[in-house]
Amino acid sequence: MVDFDLAGRTTELTALRDRIHRLPSQGGALVVRGEPGIGKSSLLDAAARLAETVGHRALQATGFESEARIPFAGLHQFLRPVIHAADRLPATQRQALLSALGVDDGPSPELFKVALAVLNLLAELATERPVVVVVDDVHWLDQSSQDVLTFVARRVDRDAVLVVGAIRNGHASPFAGAGLPEFEVAALDDAAAREVLATRAADLSAADRDRILLEARGNPLALVELPEAWRSLGTEGRQAPLSTVPLTARLERAFAGRVGDLSGDARDAVLVAAVDYDNDLSEILAATSVLSGRAADVGVFHAPIQARLLTVDGTQVRFRHPLVRSAILQEEPLARRLAANAALAKALDADPYRRTMHRAQSILGPDDEVADELEATHTISLRRGSVTSAIWALERSAQLTTDSATQGRRLLLAGEHAFGLGRADMVDRLITAAARTELSELDRARMEWLREIFSDGVPGDAGRVLELCEIAERSASAGDFDLVLNLLLGAALRCWWADTGPQARARVAAVAEALPVPATTPRRLAALSVAEPVLRGAVVHDVLSRMSPAGDYDADALRLLGMAAHAVGDAVRAVDLLSRSAQKLREEGRLGLLSHVLTMQINNYLWMGDWDRALVVSEEGHRIAADTGQPVWTTGSMSQEAIRFGLRGETERALKMAAQVEAEAGRDRLNDLLCCVQLARGLAWLSSGQYELSYEALHRLYDPADPSYHPRESFDGVMFFAEAAAHSGNRQDAAPVLAELERVARITPSPLLHIHLLYARAVLAEDADAEKLYATALGHDLSRWPLVRAKLELAYGEWLRRHRRAADSRTPLRSALTTLKLIGATAWAERARAELRASGERMSERQASALDELSPQQLEIARLAADGLSNKEIGERLYLSPRTVGSHLYRIFPILDITTRAQLAARLEER
Repeated sequence: MVDFDLAGRTTELTALRDRIHRLPSQGGALVVRGEPGIGKSSLLDAAARLAETVGHRALQATGFESEARIPFAGLHQFLRPVIHAADRLPATQRQALLSALGVDDGPSPELFKVALAVLNLLAELATERPVVVVVDDVHWLDQSSQDVLTFVARRVDRDAVLVVGAIRNGHASPFAGAGLPEFEVAALDDAAAREVLATRAADLSAADRDRILLEARGNPLALVELPEAWRSLGTEGRQAPLSTVPLTARLERAFAGRVGDLSGDARDAVLVAAVDYDNDLSEILAATSVLSGRAADVGVFHAPIQARLLTVDGTQVRFRHPLVRSAILQEEPLARRLAANAALAKALDADPYRRTMHRAQSILGPDDEVADELEATHTISLRRGSVTSAIWALERSAQLTTDSATQGRRLLLAGEHAFGLGRADMVDRLITAAARTELSELDRARMEWLREIFSDGVPGDAGRVLELCEIAERSASAGDFDLVLNLLLGAALRCWWADTGPQARARVAAVAEALPVPATTPRRLAALSVAEPVLRGAVVHDVLSRMSPAGDYDADALRLLGMAAHAVGDAVRAVDLLSRSAQKLREEGRLGLLSHVLTMQINNYLWMGDWDRALVVSEEGHRIAADTGQPVWTTGSMSQEAIRFGLRGETERALKMAAQVEAEAGRDRLNDLLCCVQLARGLAWLSSGQYELSYEALHRLYDPADPSYHPRESFDGVMFFAEAAAHSGNRQDAAPVLAELERVARITPSPLLHIHLLYARAVLAEDADAEKLYATALGHDLSRWPLVRAKLELAYGEWLRRHRRAADSRTPLRSALTTLKLIGATAWAERARAELRASGERMSERQASALDELSPQQLEIARLAADGLSNKEIGERLYLSPRTVGSHLYRIFPILDITTRAQLAARLEER
């Protein structure tokens, strides 16, 4: 047993010891919170020592405020001892990781590809012996390292890996907000505080020690450091009233007082160490020599070590506490801090990237030479996978730039990168600054596009749509067609979300069609279809049909083509295109866009009857949205969840969620989402047999004067509207609606609309025509539309039985029951079962499937394993470690009552 020797920390040490001793059977993560100086660092150091004592591997890192802009600096710290093991990773992951760490040159690595590489590297190392990753001051790690650490921490519960990170109270961090287990380090109680003080202030009187106890308030760092400051006070100072200055500031003053006692060279060395983020002894000494004008050696640190400000460990200089670094930087005047950065820049000739960073922090006024270097440097940050560092470099470059137009261009470029991070706040700040500069015509257009990026859910605003089209035309005259298409897609999305009127929609389409770009250009097709999904549906459908389904498109092109297919109601094509996009985005580690693609897929899977896949995609989308810092429950995804609950017959859940969506969407009259709200309500009441309520809700989808009207989104409800009308006695009332939909169907070849109309015609037909219409509908190829086919068979079986043809009704009813059970359409399956009983068929009781016990993620893993993918391949696709995949399969097999992977396919077919 290790003697931690930390007074008053029995509870915290026990918690850490318990988590470490659970390895290797259970991994996980732990967040340690607390105020500055409260003892977090000591606890983390104790955890690392215990891990090594019991034979585990401890990997350590500490975040430094000055390192926050250096890409993957924190990651490099804790992986440095094991980076040689990267050779065990798949080639693409190895390349991403080594490129991010600057070990190898390579293309810009996607953050989540790096994260997956780190996860698999730690999991691989953990097969030899458990790994404990200990990271202090996580909030001061660079953003890329924080994101990777958070990604890993969410996924190691089934690996022999424990991640322990310390966070200072009051600091935001994705690691702190990841929902991980945590505990707060509280102040020491009186007995423990006196124990600590007795070892540090035995020479002081009891009265003095009592005064320090009051000042320290149980903070261990204060109990250690305040006695030294107390000794320097005279009698008058010791009798002063208790300070109202925050404890952190008093501790910084105590450290700063020791800095003031240092000689010139020692003070120079300490200042250089404070502004240097690499902590390398040799470069700190080289820069100290430049700053002081005299050659410096390691002896210059003797006095700072004696003053307990820092330590020199081999080739590294480490401050005793982050407050020491901040105290030094606050104590030194600005001119001295600028000079220290300038000295470091001169000492870093062999490292142009870092030299430029320090040059940028060594000047106050404009400097175009450094500004140009910074703009060039930002591409290095991008290659290393740190977008936040690139944004800082561009923003600082703009601050140093004398030419107003160049300054604005650099701010807008930073804004584009901020958009890639999903940071609406940062984009707004950057374009606000850019708006104060003398932008070129094209840059003003680019600024308008950036303003539009996060406005997908605003009210329609036809005026704004027309303004964007005008800006797009001016940009087209300048030849920047990429920018034009971005502006048009933004305008089109306004038309989709809310009613902008026919003039605005037509204007977007006209500008898009006038562009001298190929008709197959993905963004052109997306803008055209999203703006005018009905009137341009035939054009878009024709172009998509002529494009090779196996074409070599990149992930974003596939996303846009899938968006176009979805917009015109071609669900089958949309699913195929979006699935290919999702696969490429997974491979590339572009999880931010992946979550958008997955959300689009949900709707199409629902209407095609693949509800299991819709649930899996929804669950994965929420998980990835959490990883990428995007809202887990956007209003749009909530609307799809409400529809799914309605289809499944979970009436109360559907109605509750629909009300939540309505509260959000109704405020801005977002017709698209309000249409989804009414559809969810109509489905909830329809599947529970409340046909009149269902009809009233669904009828609103087809009233152009109703806020729930959306010319394309209403296609989703046609089949269900017809069913509600038939069962509620509203056939005649529904006739004008169906007549209008038939007219629309002559304009657009939308597969969704035409297939729904097959059902509606048959269900609402007079008896003399019904059987022929059922035969016609069932004669179509509905192999990719099992829900529509099953509902047609159910309706036809019901019609046959009502017409005393019980024997004839059994075949379509049996087929309907089988499909509806497979889909999970419980309410309609029970109707089919009841009809079969009424037809005279003897029915066995429904048996629950073991597959119902699997979670969405387990079901997806089972499917991939049944397709022949290895654990490693499944892990790469789902961003899990192979061991986690294996652990899931270990639990899946007994649930499904199988023993081998070879049995999975047959078992899954039973669903």
